[in-house]
Amino acid sequence: MSDALDARPYDALLLLSFGGPEGPDDVVPFLENVTRGRGIPRERLKQVGQHYFLFDGVSPINAQNRALLGALREDFAAHGLDLPVYWGNRNWAPYLTDTLREMTRDGCRRVLVLATSAYASYSGCRQYRENLAESLGTLIAEGLEPPRVDKLRHYFNHPGFLQPMVDGVLDSLAALPAAAREQAHLAFTTHSIPTAAAETAGPRGGAYVAQHLEVAALVAAAVAEATGVERPWQLVYQSRSGSPQTPWLEPDICDHLEQLHAAGAPAAVMVPIGFVSDHMEVLYDLDTEATAKAAELGLPVARSATVGADPRFVAAIRDLTVERAAAERGGEPQRCALGGLGPSHDLCPVGCCAAGAPRPAAAGADSPFV
Repeated sequence: MSDALDARPYDALLLLSFGGPEGPDDVVPFLENVTRGRGIPRERLKQVGQHYFLFDGVSPINAQNRALLGALREDFAAHGLDLPVYWGNRNWAPYLTDTLREMTRDGCRRVLVLATSAYASYSGCRQYRENLAESLGTLIAEGLEPPRVDKLRHYFNHPGFLQPMVDGVLDSLAALPAAAREQAHLAFTTHSIPTAAAETAGPRGGAYVAQHLEVAALVAAAVAEATGVERPWQLVYQSRSGSPQTPWLEPDICDHLEQLHAAGAPAAVMVPIGFVSDHMEVLYDLDTEATAKAAELGLPVARSATVGADPRFVAAIRDLTVERAAAERGGEPQRCALGGLGPSHDLCPVGCCAAGAPRPAAAGADSPFV
């Protein structure tokens, strides 16, 4: 095997995601998993889950992950990368602990983890590392010897993540009325998080917003180069939850659409840069709620595609996998990243993306599992 496609020391890749319900009977149990420990009554969860019931209780995320899983396996095989790919979720089947148990019994000793979040934050990185630590601890308590796990670096500025989004914006612009196309605004959207969590994101804080701003600027610049038109853009937020007394990142996408309409913008493209695939937040908060708000305002909008299982994104994961493997073997691989922030760290430092009382977290400098 050539060094460029050498996965050593890793013997498996784990696709780690959020999970979602796959039928009406799954919705409340799924939400109970998501909100475990918060004491939210079951009746309240039924109310919260209404947007799932609009889609027959099915979140698109599991189907998206199956597509990505299949694409990764095909790509790895086609390029001679001998690395099996597994899949585990935080909140729904296949559960992370069950998958790690399967991997342990399959003889996996060193596992590389791909989380379906491209950015630094507690919920998008640290919490997944805590989930890994909890699952590994469970397996050890069962008398098993689980594998060591490492996590792929943040890939928000990898060309294979950015280029499909650029094409998605170009396709969406083409779908707008011709008269509104040239002066259409770009609304880059991501999941809102508490401002306190945003302040502690990354090794030095502020990484969640900074990384999204970098992606938005890179995509906007590429669109301008492709079309010859520089369009106004802004980073906005969606899918806020939790107490109204807790400050969260703003402005909300629907408020932003109202502001654009009031300012005379002819149209807008909603660009969900914060999501790897068409999660429920995209399907409901953008395609349903925000699109309805735009229709109410009479503002033409289009929603651009997420990267999903785009071959360029799949190739980027392959690139990141062999990059990390080479680094673990003591090499100095070329690290592909666009923009001024450069490639992210391989190993999350102590306290990175911490929130509240620290919990054990795997795949970082403070990991109790070595």
